Amino acid sequence: MIETAERLKTVQEYYFSRKLREVRGLIAEGRPVINMGIGSPDLAPSSKVIDAVQNAILEDGAHQYQSYQGLPELRTAIASFYKNSFGVQADPATEILPLMGSKEGIMHISMAFLDKGDEVLVPNPGYPTYTSVTKLVEAVPVYYDLKEENGWFPDLDALEAKDLSKVKIMWVCYPHMPTGASATKEQFSQLIAFAKRNNILLVNDNPYSFVLNKNPQSILEIEGAKENCLELNSLSKTFNMAGWRVGFVLGSPEHISAILKVKSNMDSGMFYGIQKGAIAALQSTDDWYNSLNDVYEERRNLIFKLVDKLGCSFDSKAVGMFVWAKLPNTVSSAEAFIDDILYDKNIFITPGTIFGSNGEGYIRFSLCVTKEKIKEAIDRF
Repeated sequence: MIETAERLKTVQEYYFSRKLREVRGLIAEGRPVINMGIGSPDLAPSSKVIDAVQNAILEDGAHQYQSYQGLPELRTAIASFYKNSFGVQADPATEILPLMGSKEGIMHISMAFLDKGDEVLVPNPGYPTYTSVTKLVEAVPVYYDLKEENGWFPDLDALEAKDLSKVKIMWVCYPHMPTGASATKEQFSQLIAFAKRNNILLVNDNPYSFVLNKNPQSILEIEGAKENCLELNSLSKTFNMAGWRVGFVLGSPEHISAILKVKSNMDSGMFYGIQKGAIAALQSTDDWYNSLNDVYEERRNLIFKLVDKLGCSFDSKAVGMFVWAKLPNTVSSAEAFIDDILYDKNIFITPGTIFGSNGEGYIRFSLCVTKEKIKEAIDRF
């Protein structure tokens, strides 16, 4: 076999890729596994989205290559969405770039701004892809602590006391995954000021704002944020379109232009019909968000009962499509705990450790499970 690139030795296969293969194996053996691990919405997009796609595939040019920057009307829809949702003004021509999912954006941003040996501030706990992409572009992840006692917000004074001269990017994610913590406008202002003082590109990953959250926010609401901030967003969670791979990034024309240089050399524009569906989704009314959150609230209340059964504690005010639960002090290993439940009760729950060392002592439940399955899981205990 041809020897693989050195960069592959710095990363492992994504946890859910490995673990879900194990879960599928158990299901193939006949085990009735209930998957509460991954945040892949099980609900359908709205009928307007489906109709838009069906109609679009019959249009002239629908099956040709599309613009690397996406349809102008998609960028306009994103701009309107941000204006209506957050009060953020963004130029559709220069400050918005559609992506094939925001995960793609993490790679594109990293390739656009990081050189070998550059450092990246990564939240602990946080989305594992921040670390793996940083390593794949031969930069160096530097973890900053998020702790429950600090509301899962970084200690910026402690960070500033460190040598930050090599740091180029700081990843943040509010509403936070996996904990469901939110940031205030004042905290966003603190993050932006910190990043400006230290010449750091601050990137907020923001796909969870509309799930069980009464106060959706964007870091770009803060005056002057575009000078050193980018924001990623996605249609996966809010509009039940995870498999469609539709995301976007907003920022200054200079930052967006740099990302486009990478993107245009790595893929072509997304399928025309998907873009038309995305436009319809972005034009959804409050009825859509309310009906979605009604379903998730009912599921979350049931998950709370299951968490109580396991002797765990949780923050009932957390937002997003997960429940982050603290294990009893008698449990020494989150991974051993969830494996015991997987093989004894046929229920898959995510261990907090896959999000970083500060995830030890916690587990995460997804709300992408029907209420009938959650009730069944409760009954198994």
